[in-house]
Amino acid sequence: MGFVIPECPPSSVAVHGTSDRFPVRRIFCVGSNYAAHAREMGRDPAAEAPFFFSKPADAVCENGSSIPFPSVTSNLHHEVELVLALKAGGEDLDEQAAGACLFGCAVGIDLTRRDLQAEAKSMGRPWDMAKGFDLSAPVGTIMPMEAAPLRGAIQLAVNGRVRQDGKLEDMILGPVGILVHLSRLVRLSPGDLIFTGTPEGVAALQPGDKVHASIEGIPALEIMLASR
Repeated sequence: MGFVIPECPPSSVAVHGTSDRFPVRRIFCVGSNYAAHAREMGRDPAAEAPFFFSKPADAVCENGSSIPFPSVTSNLHHEVELVLALKAGGEDLDEQAAGACLFGCAVGIDLTRRDLQAEAKSMGRPWDMAKGFDLSAPVGTIMPMEAAPLRGAIQLAVNGRVRQDGKLEDMILGPVGILVHLSRLVRLSPGDLIFTGTPEGVAALQPGDKVHASIEGIPALEIMLASR
């Protein structure tokens, strides 16, 4: 059997300390997983639990990428996030099984066309075109779990000025809790990436902006927003 068109090259992410790559199967994201960010987006974290959405696997782009400023938006926002990379999966996982799925973690940026998101919300429509557009999921080098602290500072700076400054400990659902909850909705698989939510301070980006995202103990991520 052959394919009627050429196969698409697999998306992948660099792994710290090796020339090997991590193949990306799917990308899931957690919304409203930091209380302060939920409030800045008009949500009540006491009344609304974190939730899940997705991006396509080929939305991934690497550290050092120059990203064309996305079309059809005048309000592109940055959201710095811890990204989990899975080496195993399953469904209805308990905490022990969920923890055993983790291969490593990385710094990610969930780029969001906020104006399209607001329009979709107002009309009760899906967020796909606000969240899942081309190159909307920059991901840095993955740090294997044995060297990843999964605690400490998470920050994002634009042109050298810090905009987001939080702590991983402020997540409502921690990494293992995220996997437990998500595994009740879908069967998790090796190659899945999970963006775990963003702290407060999200704001608009402009063409020419240099974005530096960092998490304590994990390789940093830098991208440049090119002109349209």
